[in-house]
Amino acid sequence: MEEIRIRGARTHNLRNVSLDLPRNRLTVITGLSGSGKSSLAFDTLYAEGQRRYVESLSAYARQFLQLMEKPDVDMIEGLSPAIAIEQKATSHNPRSTVGTVTEIHDYLRLLYARAGTPHCPDHPDLGLEAQTISQMVDHVLALPEDTKLMIVSPVVSGRKGEQHDLFSELRAQGFVRVRVDGEVHELDALPALQKGRRHTVEVVIDRLRVRPDQRGRIAESFETALLHSEGRAIAVELDSGREHLFSARFACPVCSYSLAELEPRLFSFNNPAGACPSCDGLGHVEFFDPTRVVAHPELSLSSGAIRGWDRRNQFYFQMLTGLAVHFDFDVDTPFGELPERVREIVLYGSGSDKITFRYFSDNGRLVSKEHPFEGIIPNLERRFRETDSATVREELAKYRANRPCPACGGSRLRADARHVLIGDRPIDQVAAMPLGECQAFFAGLRLSGQRAQVADKIVREIGARLGFLIDVGLGYLSLDRSADTLSGGESQRIRLASQIGSGLTGVMYVLDEPSIGLHQRDNDRLLDTLRRLRDLGNTVIVVEHDEDAIRAADHVVDMGPGAGEHGGEIVAHGTPAEVIAHPDSLTGAYLSGRCSIAVPTHRTAPDPAHVLRLSGCTGNNLKNVELELPCGVLTCVTGVSGSGKSTLINDTLYAATARHLYGSNTEPAPFEAIDGLQHFDKVISVDQSPIGRTPRSNPATYTGLFTPIRELFAGVPDARARGYGPGRFSFNVKGGRCEACQGDGLIKVEMHFLPDMYVPCDVCHGKRYNRETLEIRYRGRSIIEVLEMTVEQALQFFSAVPTIARKLETMMDVGLGYIRLGQSATTLSGGEAQRVKLALELSKRDTGRTLYILDEPTTGLHFRDIELLLGVLARLRDHGNTVVVIEHNLDVIKTADWVVDLGPEGGGGGGRILCAGTPEAIAAHPASYTGPYLRRVLATAANRLQEIAVD
Repeated sequence: MEEIRIRGARTHNLRNVSLDLPRNRLTVITGLSGSGKSSLAFDTLYAEGQRRYVESLSAYARQFLQLMEKPDVDMIEGLSPAIAIEQKATSHNPRSTVGTVTEIHDYLRLLYARAGTPHCPDHPDLGLEAQTISQMVDHVLALPEDTKLMIVSPVVSGRKGEQHDLFSELRAQGFVRVRVDGEVHELDALPALQKGRRHTVEVVIDRLRVRPDQRGRIAESFETALLHSEGRAIAVELDSGREHLFSARFACPVCSYSLAELEPRLFSFNNPAGACPSCDGLGHVEFFDPTRVVAHPELSLSSGAIRGWDRRNQFYFQMLTGLAVHFDFDVDTPFGELPERVREIVLYGSGSDKITFRYFSDNGRLVSKEHPFEGIIPNLERRFRETDSATVREELAKYRANRPCPACGGSRLRADARHVLIGDRPIDQVAAMPLGECQAFFAGLRLSGQRAQVADKIVREIGARLGFLIDVGLGYLSLDRSADTLSGGESQRIRLASQIGSGLTGVMYVLDEPSIGLHQRDNDRLLDTLRRLRDLGNTVIVVEHDEDAIRAADHVVDMGPGAGEHGGEIVAHGTPAEVIAHPDSLTGAYLSGRCSIAVPTHRTAPDPAHVLRLSGCTGNNLKNVELELPCGVLTCVTGVSGSGKSTLINDTLYAATARHLYGSNTEPAPFEAIDGLQHFDKVISVDQSPIGRTPRSNPATYTGLFTPIRELFAGVPDARARGYGPGRFSFNVKGGRCEACQGDGLIKVEMHFLPDMYVPCDVCHGKRYNRETLEIRYRGRSIIEVLEMTVEQALQFFSAVPTIARKLETMMDVGLGYIRLGQSATTLSGGEAQRVKLALELSKRDTGRTLYILDEPTTGLHFRDIELLLGVLARLRDHGNTVVVIEHNLDVIKTADWVVDLGPEGGGGGGRILCAGTPEAIAAHPASYTGPYLRRVLATAANRLQEIAVD
């Protein structure tokens, strides 16, 4: 069958959609946010494709797989097994890294186990080579003929004692001579060894001349030597004194260090055999951070410099008073002004110095005791370790921070694994390289002999997988990057690269906006990757708003005409040219130029007197960056993926500002100074993290809408007569909710080998509240009917209630008129969650001195939605606020007042500010990768204005 035939799809807001999609083609589904794209792609096509495949498996296999809910559709024909590649984060497991997720680390472990050369940690210049007896004999026979040789077996290395028992045992075994500390002695005429000195004892196995006919004798001598010394032997040239060291195991010939046979598990930080014993393979350790413990260094010990150790806690304060008497300091002096030695003693203890402490006992008597002072930080460590109380542990955890493990340096691996080299590089150094550098390392790797044969296939596989990751724009990542620090877009592209590496054919791939977080420069490579996936013989269906992706598609489906209840229909479908020419297609109108996002006729000029300066930023890949942000304007921060945008803005600017304004505990990335914070009284970061992790969280509860709505219902005469308060109308607490389903409206029925079924509650019939609560009506509507309203409907219904209407208006302003007030937060996309947060901030009273930070707010937005968003951001700026946006979308960049461009590359090749200025200045800058794309967009906008002027 050449097509996927869909008939009567009604999932979510789809309106009985019937559509034919070409198989083995690249199809892009586009349309307004909330128009039903994901409902068609994921909840219908993917859900049915995956469900049919899983149901073809045995009942035993099905119990281990998550089964999708059957979509509401009359018929789908021509489906293949489906794989979804979504935006969600890859893993919240701190042990997952880019290397483990992509399985490259598994190949690396195999490579190092089979072709690596181990070295002694104490003697890193010495390679540990395990040799066979034949190799040892060949080495000896390669010496000049008639060389006088002595073969000895090292039985004791650097050990104290007189060794009487050892010498007696050697005599009993028939040995005649030993070499003690480099001198040969007869066993019967040994000098007495000094008991307190370290000695090295080697038993003389044989003395001979090197000749070809002595091969058998040499082999036998080595065999005897290895037997007595745990696999080590030494051949000494008697004339020159030169020594040849041999080992049948991976053992250091100098010290007693030895290593068992190399196994892949030795290089796994998720296996006890390879994990660093200090951090258990996590790469970091928790510790009590002195800067958190001493929360207020400007205060004295008596007035609260260290919480819990001031005058209010008599027991601990008496200890500090005794300490002050002994070391002659004043507990009323600000902690920061105390001598450094005193601060060290207070925090880490008095060592062996005994201090006289006086306590009041339980019966009120003064008791005197003498003992060393433990120190506040060791005291906290002990209490954290010994407590069984989760509350105490949670309270103490506030003073803890993470730092790289001092034993492994953050590499997660034990010393044995870190001293096995390939191409003079240990595995942890290779894992820490940016992927581009890592690919170059393997491309230039030259091994010899058997190692080359073993490594060839593994290196080719590693190189191919690295190539796929670089092709999707991830060359700046490293294999040791923790998976829980990746953005949704990065996680999705990693999964995409893994799928190409798997080489599957005949599969239907469904992707959700793979271009998120990608600079225009990397977009072409991403599209090539999608085409490669298609050319393997797969059907690729992409939900996307990116103009380049839409134009590159074989087939485009434009959904609409509106969002939510106003969407769910196919407005146009066909080739990109057909959709562009379609008169009803909003997407076509923007692509053809019939509609466009205009470049502002004038930009808000920066005021030199109002600037926020951040200097000396060195977090991650930042190279001593000096950032100047003009206040009161819309600033766009751009640059290729991995150039340092998030580190600079989220990890440094936001964290430093939040710490200054709110005393936040979050540690900012390293920087030297920040000036200009007097211009702000609030900082707000609006990111794409979910607004709630449980189905009970919804837009009404998150934005605070639900509280005034419940108060409104509680004020109805019927409610007052019955004594109902606002809590009666909450489905999260007992009282007004249906207790049969605990306010969920659904009952979960476990079906074991079939997907779990959620059936409407028999008692409340899915309405979440009990009958008495639902009898209370406001303007003819019950509380559940209000929650079922869309934002647009609710605005009309509550137009006369200012506190509610204001919040609803801001949700309309950010383009969320289609979502329902009670819609589960878990069903919202990242872009929708971000706009709910933005609406919440917009609805608050505005001081005109707020710093807003937004991370890629155009995620999931159509051209029309972006136009709405830009209007909102302009409104924030016009009220005097400062708006900083991290963004790749050219429509946002071209409308900004100020642009800061980072780069030039990602990872180690980035971390610098290339240029800053108006969009026109960036477009003209020769070093900027953003410049050429921006220049093209600005030129197109200028041409359009000329055409309008001519008309």
